[in-house]
Amino acid sequence: MSAERKLSSTARRRWTVGLAGAAIVVLGYLGWVWFFFEAQRQDKFLRTAAVLLASFALFLTWVLFGSGWSARRRWLILGGSVGLIIFCSACLRITGVSGDLVPIVSWRWAQPRASSTKVIPARSVADSPPLTNRYPQFLGPGRDGVLAELRLERDWARLPPTELWRQPVGAAWSGFAIEGSHAVTQEQQGQEELVVCYDLATGRRRWAHSDVSRYATTVAGEGPRATPTISSNRVFTMGGAGMLNCIELQTGKVIWSTNTLTQHGEKEPPMWGVACSPLVTDRAVIVTVGGSGSALVAYDRSTGALLWKAGTDVVQWSSPVRAVIAGVPQILIFNLALAAHDEQTGKVLWQHSWPGANPRVTLPMALTGDRVLISTGYGIGSELLQISRENDRWRARRLWKSIRLKSKFANLFHINGFVYGLDDGALACIELDTGELKWKGDRYGHGQMILAGNLILLMAERGEIVLLEPNPNESRELARFKVFDAKTWNPPALAGDLLVVRNDREAACLRLPVVR
Repeated sequence: MSAERKLSSTARRRWTVGLAGAAIVVLGYLGWVWFFFEAQRQDKFLRTAAVLLASFALFLTWVLFGSGWSARRRWLILGGSVGLIIFCSACLRITGVSGDLVPIVSWRWAQPRASSTKVIPARSVADSPPLTNRYPQFLGPGRDGVLAELRLERDWARLPPTELWRQPVGAAWSGFAIEGSHAVTQEQQGQEELVVCYDLATGRRRWAHSDVSRYATTVAGEGPRATPTISSNRVFTMGGAGMLNCIELQTGKVIWSTNTLTQHGEKEPPMWGVACSPLVTDRAVIVTVGGSGSALVAYDRSTGALLWKAGTDVVQWSSPVRAVIAGVPQILIFNLALAAHDEQTGKVLWQHSWPGANPRVTLPMALTGDRVLISTGYGIGSELLQISRENDRWRARRLWKSIRLKSKFANLFHINGFVYGLDDGALACIELDTGELKWKGDRYGHGQMILAGNLILLMAERGEIVLLEPNPNESRELARFKVFDAKTWNPPALAGDLLVVRNDREAACLRLPVVR
């Protein structure tokens, strides 16, 4: 009996030493992951979750078979663990994920926060500066997020933004397009996908068009992803499941409509849904679709008739953008590869391959000197390309590649030889000519940005608007203002001094202080 007790005591010591050693290994590994492992935060979170789950399983194994504790204590720990799992399954639900793929958890019975509508004070809109009253598409008039003429006040402690109205909205990652007094976005209401026009001054709904269509997953969220485009009194929208609409701006009347995926033989939307914001030219509406020979498709903007289709690349979640390179107008689209299409015929002029199969979202940025900057997250980084043409032969040559700016969602800004963007959620600055990192600043999550005059207006993932001064020597945050309490991936829209922002729950209009 004494020998059995001695053996039992020896086994317990071995289990305890082994468990302590495992704990040290786990803590050391997590320290390495977070402080020394060069990887995107998403991978760090996934590795951490996997290690913690394995460690908990190891701990339970030790409790049951190696601790030597009484049966009562072991059953209590096992029962408590099982009870916790049952409680979490019954009472909690995952409502989505952050930009780093961290689950967002809420009570199953929790209801969205009630929102109220505030009526804008009389003459507020009329008092707005006559710089611009339009933000007609994704990333604004130039599809680059730049509003060069607008000058924002820097001191929000003295002159803070003013909330003018707030409205509940249906789920979507769409932004607003603004033309005059019309503010148009997309929403999901049950099985119906809506295009909704709000009055810019009051937030009241003017009209809504609905299609029986719905895209939703736990990870990707629910509703449309693309931002409408307004051009010549028409609204062009792309739904989360591929429905392309042309709608009259004043009335909401549908002029033409087509399901782009069905038309081109695609059976279902891609993971994360269709996210292409329509690019409208004088002649065409250009969108990504997919399928054989239809990576990029142009429709007649007046009739919806097919003008051309081209490209065999796998479609991603970036949107097309116009550029003039080597004197030739072309459409840039960032799918699995970066491709340039002839604007009139759709012919692929040149392509540049890109590593990995992770999503491409950030728009390519055409720069002076026939250069193009591209960037993705997921640990990949950025490349600066030199595009050249000799007769009909095009060439895309890499000037540099850097992992110091990994833009997952947001657009980039080039200012006086430096590029500013969100590197895996943290604001960063690199030198354009070399790709060298100048600094990496605070973490704002995977938000969206506008360059207003000489200041950056950032809509942070946590629901704050942040005012920043771009400076190649250091990160300079000037002010911040809390707008939402929930995840905000939607791009903001700024018309004059009126900032219209939204997430998948509510929308708000703020009046920003501007230099008069």
